[in-house]
Amino acid sequence: MSPRPPGPSFRLWSTAQVITRPLECMPRWFERYGDPLFIPTVNGDVVMTARPELVKRIFAQPPSTYSPFGAQGTAAITGPRSVFQLRDREHRRHRRLLMPPFHGSRMRAYAEAMQHTAREVLGQAADAGPVVLHELTKRISLEVILRTVFGVQQPDQVREHAERITAMVDATSPLFLFMPFMQRELWGLGPYARFRRAWDQLDAMLQAQLERAREQGEGQDVLSMLVHARDEDGGGLDDQEIRDELRTLLFAGHETTAIALCWAVDAIGRHPAVAERLGDELHELGPAADPEEIAKVGYLDAVCSESLRLYPIVTEVLRHLHEPLELGGYELQPPTAVSASILGVHMREDLYPQAADFRPERFLERKYGPHEFLPFGGGHRRCVGAAFASFELRIVVGTLLREFGVALQDPVAPRAVRRNVTMAPRGGVPVTITRARPGTVRAAA
Repeated sequence: MSPRPPGPSFRLWSTAQVITRPLECMPRWFERYGDPLFIPTVNGDVVMTARPELVKRIFAQPPSTYSPFGAQGTAAITGPRSVFQLRDREHRRHRRLLMPPFHGSRMRAYAEAMQHTAREVLGQAADAGPVVLHELTKRISLEVILRTVFGVQQPDQVREHAERITAMVDATSPLFLFMPFMQRELWGLGPYARFRRAWDQLDAMLQAQLERAREQGEGQDVLSMLVHARDEDGGGLDDQEIRDELRTLLFAGHETTAIALCWAVDAIGRHPAVAERLGDELHELGPAADPEEIAKVGYLDAVCSESLRLYPIVTEVLRHLHEPLELGGYELQPPTAVSASILGVHMREDLYPQAADFRPERFLERKYGPHEFLPFGGGHRRCVGAAFASFELRIVVGTLLREFGVALQDPVAPRAVRRNVTMAPRGGVPVTITRARPGTVRAAA
């Protein structure tokens, strides 16, 4: 049995390609070298697959098999006690304590805040001329997190907290994530020192919110629930663990949701038949429909799923091996990393005929397994907030189409470019938003 599959040879070159041109290099490498594929990077060797049966095998392994890829780089952002950094028993414990706020009736409690925030931000931009949609969706996503996760409700506090978080996000560089040796403060100078100052300010803000939640007792926001959550032994999370989990929820959920909203609106606007059908189905609910009813519209769910398929926010799921793993005829050894290519799976013609086309109906015609449709990853480390993000995506898009008209300003569809670990539309999707003709989303002539 061969120790590794074929792939590109030059470590620095392939790393640069993965960072700067993932949507171009990965399909080209699969075509040239086959599947699975070997990719040498400065963070270690990676074996990648886009074959659903191999993705299923990766996701089916016990938690002890893996740790997250690039944990040293991401620890600078999430903190060392984040669920993203932990393994084995501590990872399972943190996930059990984190999951309840993101399911069932708890989710329904967030619906009003999601719709209110979307309505407020979009309303302020309506009839004000051209705007960059990504700037609006970043604000919506961040304010939803502040209200539902951090429990911040007063408008002045929302603005203050948003400014601190934005400063840290803006100070974050993909170099810190992909190349941990770049995490050097250099006597208080340079980009990493600027990032650390923003990090310290955010940490102080999180601690203040944590103490507020402890004083006020259990509420509906995620932070309040985490402060009072207990495991089967009666233990909870300490202050550092809670702060690290809040940072993880912030960085995993803020930018990703904002980008997903941009891609969805842009795709709807460039497909008139989709926009018309979706607008009709949303307006059939009547003017008094609550946000939960909006989120349950089947075609809206299909549209959002198709957008996540065609425009994945992250391109792959990466795990470091701690135990040997047979994959596709190769016996892989630690510390090799394995990767499920989200992009590769989502573009398979045998799963998604005419895969390059935006066709939401495919999600009404069949169900896809977790190894076939994986926008939020999979296995024991699947995104904790996946249901929350999907729920918010449907509510915000549904509210936009029910209450506003949108016109895309660029006649050419945007190209995906890397923004830290995510793939965002270049230019941020310039639009005009109006209160006239609600339910219309159209492309520039």
